[in-house]
Amino acid sequence: MTVKVMFSLPNQLVSQMKALIPPRERSKIIAVFLKKEISAREQNLYLSAKKLEESSGLKKEMEIWDKDFGRDGLKDV
Repeated sequence: MTVKVMFSLPNQLVSQMKALIPPRERSKIIAVFLKKEISAREQNLYLSAKKLEESSGLKKEMEIWDKDFGRDGLKDV
């Protein structure tokens, strides 16, 4: 399924796109670029989360939380 979206681009970029990319290829090319950008950003988020998770400071903080609140009577789901 595809969905039409509307967004703004600089005039010069649109002119270049129209001059160089055939009409029936434009959406596909834009989708490829967006997918690449989204993948890169997801990878950056993953690496940031992994770095935080491996942080010794966070581990110490979680040990304190587990010690203080680990016996709260709630069951892990």
